[in-house]
Amino acid sequence: MFKNTISNLTRIRQVAEVLLRYGFEDVVTTTPLRRLVSQARRLTWQRADRQVFETTRWERVRLIIEELGPTFIKLAQAMSNRADLLPQALIDEFEKLQSNVPPFDVVLARRIIEEELGCPITEVFSEFDDVTLGSASIGQVHRARLLTGEEVVVKVQRPGVREKVRSDLALLHELVRLTAGFLQKQGLANPQDVVDAFERSMSKELDYTAEARSMEQFRKLYEDYTTFYIPKPFREFSTERILVIEFVSGCKITDKAKLLEWELSPAAVAENGMDIYLTQIFEFGIFHADPHPGNVLVQPDGKIVLIDFGMVGRLTKQQKYAFAGVFIGMARQDARSMALNFRRLALTAEIPDMRAFEADLSQLIEDFATLDVKEMSMSDLADALQTVIYDYKLQVPGAVFLILRALVILEGIGKVLHPNFNTFEFVRPYGAKIIREQYSRQNLLSEAEYTGTQLLALLQTLPSDVRQIMRKISKGELRLKFELVGYNLLMRKADQLVSRTILALLGMGGLIFSGLTLLGRYSPDMPYRRGVPEITWWSLGATGFLLLILLLLGTGRRDKEKW
Repeated sequence: MFKNTISNLTRIRQVAEVLLRYGFEDVVTTTPLRRLVSQARRLTWQRADRQVFETTRWERVRLIIEELGPTFIKLAQAMSNRADLLPQALIDEFEKLQSNVPPFDVVLARRIIEEELGCPITEVFSEFDDVTLGSASIGQVHRARLLTGEEVVVKVQRPGVREKVRSDLALLHELVRLTAGFLQKQGLANPQDVVDAFERSMSKELDYTAEARSMEQFRKLYEDYTTFYIPKPFREFSTERILVIEFVSGCKITDKAKLLEWELSPAAVAENGMDIYLTQIFEFGIFHADPHPGNVLVQPDGKIVLIDFGMVGRLTKQQKYAFAGVFIGMARQDARSMALNFRRLALTAEIPDMRAFEADLSQLIEDFATLDVKEMSMSDLADALQTVIYDYKLQVPGAVFLILRALVILEGIGKVLHPNFNTFEFVRPYGAKIIREQYSRQNLLSEAEYTGTQLLALLQTLPSDVRQIMRKISKGELRLKFELVGYNLLMRKADQLVSRTILALLGMGGLIFSGLTLLGRYSPDMPYRRGVPEITWWSLGATGFLLLILLLLGTGRRDKEKW
């Protein structure tokens, strides 16, 4: 049980001290972390030359993340897409995090490539540029040329990054175990699930073959498109630690001057880009989840190119319909439809008061219905939707937040290129298309087939299940298990009350007995002290001892609660 704690003890103590330095004593003192920091080092709320409380609590969280290093930064960046778990103010701070890391030595990069390919680098590449095109916490990119003549970029994973990530993940698991109670009180109901999901995400990011598969999937989906292109991955030269991709030139989509130089219409480019992205979401259910300007290129013929498929989002067919239904309900000013589609979209939606939920959605609709088209902002709508999700603790697929974030980014790109760009005008026709698809004959037949299959499976297993239950009943082996949730605190308080009552009664009994001893008649051998029988003094001493225990128990519990 304590294996991870021992192996990470020094690092956990460092984390605890960083928390204290930034004024988060409550996180340390209310969790087992308090055992790792001495009393003398607790109240150290000073950062550099100013008090930490000159900054906001959320800003201090970001500063802590920056100090703890790349893995924690990547976790925070991933959490910035989870508006169902975090307040918007903290998400805004996490979005400021940058994980820029200096490139590592090109000699190491060459060595890793040769180790992965099992041959000298010259047997694969005729040219290899030692100057990096870019670097990040996981790897860096070099330009090269294959022996067959194709220009490529080579993504190389940092040496030792896997071991570093595994070590940090083990530390994260241990920190969550130690602070789970505190985090749950702050509204994070399933912190361990969050870390588990992050671990799965990091495992994919550390495996470059997953990115290559995503690129191949997109290439297949868009093979007939003439206005959109995805670079080709060279799977024969790619492994978990290196990825070789076709080099594609072009300018950033926001480089309006270059687009005009190429005699391209910036407005047409913006419309084409939004059309491509909405097609990914509402038709294919798989989308490039990081469309910032550096990942969206435009070629001289107007063709749009997406690069860097390390972050890809996916929606199931039912999630796609529900997500579209939220927007359609809003467009129709139908709060009930929005509420029902939110429930369909949520993985677990325990909404205690649907009327209040519908009322909040109705207010959201009213706020946006009164706006002019030019005043409407995808950023404001995304914030409003995320606030509703957070307030009602709806556990929706993470892809939903990736979509909202991407739409905000695309709106920003669109407004640079298109004077009258409005995201809602592009989404509207896709909403109508989704409705037609959802209620199409083919989809209804597919749903009926699925329902029939599920019903048939139930009918096949039902007789044997009933037979098994009846057999256990006849043998008296049927057991019913009840689990009472939330009664532990009540039982603990009741136990404390009973203990104190018993001690109080004993103390009262001792005082009464002491008083009665004064009235007794004793033999001449009974010693007296200051005119009082010795037995009375013994009785008062025992009573005082009991009261002292009662006092210490009460003080101890109060101190524990403060911790």
